[in-house]
Amino acid sequence: MKVLSFIPLLIVLAICFENPVFATEKIQLPKEYGVYVKTPKKLVRLMPNIVFDEEGIYYIESLSPPRFLLKDVEYFIIYGEYNIDVLTLNPMQLFKTTIFGKQRYMFGPDIPIEVKEMREKMYTVKVKGLLGRGYFSLWIDDSAWDFIVE
Repeated sequence: MKVLSFIPLLIVLAICFENPVFATEKIQLPKEYGVYVKTPKKLVRLMPNIVFDEEGIYYIESLSPPRFLLKDVEYFIIYGEYNIDVLTLNPMQLFKTTIFGKQRYMFGPDIPIEVKEMREKMYTVKVKGLLGRGYFSLWIDDSAWDFIVE
């Protein structure tokens, strides 16, 4: 009789001390073609910038690029029909200022990256090593997706 009275108590204790079950993190996939920064909370889409050529120097004009905290940049996702073979990640260095006051930035030396195909037309891009603070861009052919890491 005493054993039967302990069964409800054991069930209550088992429920209270049960290990919590954590859901696995699902990778958020983009719905539109483009370049995205994966942050801990969401994907942030980068807007493309045009690459110009002036006497053999390739540069972009800064158009208020998005800013990210260093701890928030996990990796990049590229979704669409791009030539991944010519993809580079570059720091941007001040080239000159136009007569209208717009700043032009040229591409610095390539930063080593690792590109993996997630599925058809979708790639993840991770920096080999550590990404520091500064102004950067992912560059494919005639487009560059620039951003600032603070």
